Amino acid sequence: MYAQMVTPEKNGNESLPELADFEARIDAGDTIEARDWMPDGYRKTLIRQISQHAHSEIVGQLPEANWITRAPTLRRKAILLAKVQDEAGHGLYLYGAAETLGVSRQELINDLLAGKAKYSSIFNYPTLNWADIGAIGWLVDGAAIMNQIPLCRCSYGPYARAMIRICKEESFHQRQGFEIMTVMAQGTSAQRSMAQDALNRWWWPSLMMFGPPDSQSPHTAQSVRWKIKLLTNDQIRQRFIDQTVPQADYLGLTIPDPALKWNQETGHYDFGEIDWTEFYNVIKGHGPCNNQRLRARRQAHADGAWVREAAMAYAQKRLSPSK
Repeated sequence: MYAQMVTPEKNGNESLPELADFEARIDAGDTIEARDWMPDGYRKTLIRQISQHAHSEIVGQLPEANWITRAPTLRRKAILLAKVQDEAGHGLYLYGAAETLGVSRQELINDLLAGKAKYSSIFNYPTLNWADIGAIGWLVDGAAIMNQIPLCRCSYGPYARAMIRICKEESFHQRQGFEIMTVMAQGTSAQRSMAQDALNRWWWPSLMMFGPPDSQSPHTAQSVRWKIKLLTNDQIRQRFIDQTVPQADYLGLTIPDPALKWNQETGHYDFGEIDWTEFYNVIKGHGPCNNQRLRARRQAHADGAWVREAAMAYAQKRLSPSK
C-alpha cells in the first residue's frame, strides 16, 4: 500500500454518548462524512493515511517520468505520459479528501518538502531500464490496486469516493505494465533477461509496500475497527502473492524466492522471509533514492512558484470589483 506506517491516534476526551453513537454507525456500515462528528483519533489517523497516500502519488511520478523521453516507441511514450498525468490527478484527489478533515493542502505539502511526512518506500528505488517501467506497472500498481479496492468501501466518504476513480485508472496502469513485461518476456534473450532482472529487483520491495507484518503493527487493529482499513497488512500481502505468482508463471519468469511454494492445506502460497531491516532503512531515509526524490520535489516546487503566484493574482483580480 502507499500508506505503510500509519499509527492511529488515540482518542481524546470525547463524550461517551457521541463516541458510542459513532462506533455504532461504524458497526452498521454507515459512511462518515466531513461534517459528521468523529473522534479526534479517527480524524488524525485519516489525515496521516490520506496525506501519505497523496504524497506517494506525487513522488511516484518521478521514477517513471524519468523514462518518458526514452520510451522505445511513440505509443509507449504516449501511454507513459498519460499514466504519469493520472498519478498527478490522484494526488490532487487525495489532497482534496484530506482537506475535508480540516488540514490545508499547503501544510501537507510543506511537511513533505521538509522531510517530515512519509511516502511509500517503493518510490525510493531506481528505474534502471525500460523493463523497470513494466515491473512498476505490473507489481507496484498491482499491489496498490490490491490494497485500494477495499478502500472504496472504507468508512470515510470523501476518501472512499476518491478511491473509486483512482482504482479505475490504476487498473489501466497495471495492465500496461503487464503488457510491457509480456512483450519483453516473449522477445529476444536480452529482453527476457531484462524482464527477469526487473522482477528480481522489484519483487521484495513490492511486498514491503503493504507495510510491516501484523506482529509488528499493533495499531492495525484500530484502523480495521474504524474501517479505515478493511484488511490487515498480512492479509493483503498474501492476496497479492496468490494473484501474482500465476501471472509470473504465464510470463515464464521466476519469482526470486526459493522458499515460494503452494500450500495445499492453506490454499495459499508460502513465501520466504522479507528483509524488514531494508524496509525500515528506506523508511528512515536511507534508501537508494530518498535524497534524490526529495531534492526533485523541492526543485519542482520552487520552479512552480511563479505559476502559483500568477494563479493567486488572477483569483484575486476576479474577486475584486471591476473598475
